[in-house]
Amino acid sequence: MADSQPDYYEVLQVSVNADPDTIHRLFRILAQRFHPDNQATGDADQFRMLTEAYETLSDPARRAQYDVHYAEHRKERSKLLAEMVRVQTDVEFEQLARMTILEALYAQRRLEPRQPGVMDADLAEVLGRPRDQMEFTLWYLSSKRFIDRQDGSRITITVEGVAHFEEHCIQHRKLLRLTAPAS
Repeated sequence: MADSQPDYYEVLQVSVNADPDTIHRLFRILAQRFHPDNQATGDADQFRMLTEAYETLSDPARRAQYDVHYAEHRKERSKLLAEMVRVQTDVEFEQLARMTILEALYAQRRLEPRQPGVMDADLAEVLGRPRDQMEFTLWYLSSKRFIDRQDGSRITITVEGVAHFEEHCIQHRKLLRLTAPAS
């Protein structure tokens, strides 16, 4: 099924498992609604698409052929949707990591104002991630001027970082509660 070809099941508003009687009944209802002679709801393009969908799905041979392509298309679409979900999850994980680092640095700055820096290895332990997996997060926070790297490995929170953390810490706490494993 090409991306430009419509989803005939969606056009007829039927399930993939719909029997021929259901397809016929829904086609008649929708055809009346979209027939070009219907002054209130007529739509010639929609009617043509309905007719095309009906002719394909009501013929067993054509439907079988369409279903093969439809299944392939659905499989590809599922892969795409799964990838979109994975990317969204990665983004949420990254946002959580950033706020967790800012929270640790914020706490260190408040507890030890004369020694506010935290070693990047300690932050890696707090996050539960290897140091090399933190580079993107630290680059981002540094580029936004939320953190400052001193002598290569000590990291401190900046004024901008404090303001950002304080502005978003309530949302961070709520997110932590939502992602925490149930006990």
